[in-house]
This record gives sequence, structure tokens and C-alpha cells, in this order.
Amino acid sequence: MKLWQALFAMIWIAFMEFLLVMATHVPTFEPVANILTYLHAALGFGMILLALNNYNGVRNTTIAGRVKRTAQSTFQLSILMAVLGAVLLFPDYLTWSIPVLGFTLFYLILFVHVVNAFAIITQAAAVAIAYDMWEDKEFNQETKPGEVPAMPAPAKPEPKP
Repeated sequence: MKLWQALFAMIWIAFMEFLLVMATHVPTFEPVANILTYLHAALGFGMILLALNNYNGVRNTTIAGRVKRTAQSTFQLSILMAVLGAVLLFPDYLTWSIPVLGFTLFYLILFVHVVNAFAIITQAAAVAIAYDMWEDKEFNQETKPGEVPAMPAPAKPEPKP
């Protein structure tokens, strides 16, 4: 898989993760909620591998440092997500109530898990778009204020002799 494909795949896998988790709370899917939870965990592990692949791929280019740092933090957040997700698999141990907030430790960790998921999908999108624009040298092209130019036609491959 080319790097740009892997970068965009991360966005779509994260999106599927959101849908998968929401499905576990739909009454129709309750009988298979445990299976969906394990599928969520498996996809999460896949996202760690993909985030590492993406970070290494971006790091080995000459792209701007900001994009490399964003790819790095996306990988780091994916590790944090795995740790939080593993902790959430044991809700019976997370019943400690937080009086000031009015909910249990489980829901606090779940909240942080979800916020990190949103951070991952947004950072993955930022890296994918920045890499795509860098690879196509679009940063070198300026447009007039107020103008939204049409998408350029793809270059036709030259016929092979």
C-alpha cells in the first residue's frame, strides 16, 4: 500500500471504529455486543500498526516538520487509546465515584478515550491532506483571493513502447 493510501485508510478505519462502538449500543446489536467490542479492539490494534507505519513513512520523507510531529503524536495517541481501552475492559474495577463530577472513574476514562479518538481522526486527516498536497507540490501554487480553481485533470500516462 502506498503511503498516501495508508494515511487515508487510517481516517476511514477510525470512522469505522466510531460506527462500530455506536452499534454496540443499538438494541438490535445487543446480542453481539461482546463480539463488536472485540472487533473494536482488533481494529484498534490495527490502527496502532497503521499509525506506526504512517509515522515511519512520513518521517522518512522531506516533508515539513509539523507534519512529521503530527504523525508522531497520532501514533502516540493510538498507544494511549490502547491502554485506556484495555482498562475499560474491566469496568467492575472502575466503580470509584468522583463526587465533584458526579460519575465514576469508568466514565471519566471513557470520556478521555472518546476525546482521544476524535483527536486521532482529526490529526490523521491533517497528516493525510498535508502529505497529499506536499507530494503533489500543491503548496507551491497560489490562487487569487476569492477564487476556487477547478481540480486539475490527472496527467495521462505515456504509452509504453
